[in-house]
Amino acid sequence: MLTPKSIIENFEEIKKKLETRGPYGELIDEFREVTLREREKLRELEKLRAEKNKLSEQFIKHKTEGKEFGGIIQESKKIGEKINSLGEEMAGIAQRWNELITSIPNIPHESVPVGKGPEDNTVERVVGKPPDFSFSPEPHWDIGTRLGILDFERAAKITGSRFTVYFGAGALLERALINFMLDIHTKERGFKEVIPPFIANKDSLMATGNLPKFADDLFKLELKDYRWYLIPTAEVPLTNIYRNEILDGSILPQRFVAYTPCFRSEAGSYGKDVRGLIRQHQFNKVELMVFYLPETSFDELESMTSAAEEVLKRLKLAYRVVSLCTADLGFASAKTFDLEVWMPSRNNYMEISSCSNCTDFQAGRANIRFRRGPKAKPEFVHTLNGSGLAVGRTVSAILENYQEKDGSVLVPEALRPYMNGLER
Repeated sequence: MLTPKSIIENFEEIKKKLETRGPYGELIDEFREVTLREREKLRELEKLRAEKNKLSEQFIKHKTEGKEFGGIIQESKKIGEKINSLGEEMAGIAQRWNELITSIPNIPHESVPVGKGPEDNTVERVVGKPPDFSFSPEPHWDIGTRLGILDFERAAKITGSRFTVYFGAGALLERALINFMLDIHTKERGFKEVIPPFIANKDSLMATGNLPKFADDLFKLELKDYRWYLIPTAEVPLTNIYRNEILDGSILPQRFVAYTPCFRSEAGSYGKDVRGLIRQHQFNKVELMVFYLPETSFDELESMTSAAEEVLKRLKLAYRVVSLCTADLGFASAKTFDLEVWMPSRNNYMEISSCSNCTDFQAGRANIRFRRGPKAKPEFVHTLNGSGLAVGRTVSAILENYQEKDGSVLVPEALRPYMNGLER
C-alpha cells in the first residue's frame, strides 16, 4: 500500500514510477516536504508540552511548600501561547498534507508499458473481423433517428444536450442487453448480482479516488445540510459495500455485478463525441467488481477481462484488447485492459470496457481489510473493477455493425431470445 512511511522511505523509486504517469514530481516533492515539516513541528509540540508539564509539577510543589510561584505561572502562560500558535500552524500543515496524499495516484504495476499517452498503449490481441459492407455505412445516430428508436432532439428539449430518449425496439434492445450481460456474468461466471444505491456520499467517492481529483466530473445533489453525488459508475457503491470492515479471508474472493445508470458531467470533454450515444451525461452500464487476495489479483484481472470479452464474442462484434500505458492509467488503477469494439462510423476501434486492478489503493482509502485466520494480522484486500459492458456503447456498436443495405438492422442471434424473437 502507498503509505506516507513507504513514500518517505522509498522516495526516489516511487517518484520515478509516478512520473511515468504524468507530472507528479512536484506534488510528491511537496508531499515529502510537508510530511517532514509536520514531523518536525510535532517534535516541537511534544517538547513544549513536556516543558509545560514540568512547570505544572513545579507549580504544585512551590504552592505546597509556600514558595513564590508567580514566575512559573508567567512562564507556563508563554509556553501555552506557543503551543496554541504551533497548533494553528500544524492544522494548516495537516490540511495541506491531506490534500496532497489524496491527490497521489496508484503506482503502476511493473508489467504496465511505460508511455506518454494513448499512442503508447499496447494491443494485446485482436478478435474477429470488422464487417465488409457493400454500401456506405451510416453512423448509429443517423440509423437510430431514421428507425425512430433514438431521439436526441426531444431528449435535448426535456433535459439538454447529451441525453437520449429510446423508443420501441431501441428501448427493448437496451433492456435486452442489460439482461443478457447480467445472465452471462451471474449464471456462467459466478458473479453475485447487486442493486446498489445510485447516489453516494463524499466518503464513498473519496474511497474510490473519484474525489477530490474528479470533482468537476460529478453531478452533485444538495438538500439542506446534506450533499450527495449521482454515481459516475457502479464501481463507487460496490467498492464501498465493505468500507471500514475486516473480512474473514475465507469468503474471498467476492465477485459482484450490478446494472446501474451512470451520471457524468464529462468536464473537459466538450467537442468530443458530441453526437450519438458515446459520451452521454446519463448512460447505463453493467459493472463487475471483485474483492480479491493480493497474491493472485492479477490473475483475476485476466479472468475479469475474459468475462467482459465473452459478451462481445457472443454478440459477434470485432474487438481488440489493449493494455494501457502508465500515462493513460486511471487514477486508482495499477493495471488496466481496455476492450475496444470496432465502429464502422470511425473506421476504427472505440473503448467499450475498462478492466482494472486497483491493488490495495482503494482498500487503503476505504479501510477494507481481511484476516487469513482468526488471530492473523489484518491485511488490505485488492479491488478490481470492469465494465461488462457499457450498454449504450454496445447499442451503438450493434446498430453500426449489423446495419443492412436496405436500412434495417439485424439483431444478433444471441440477443433474439431477449427481444421476443425479433430478428431485425
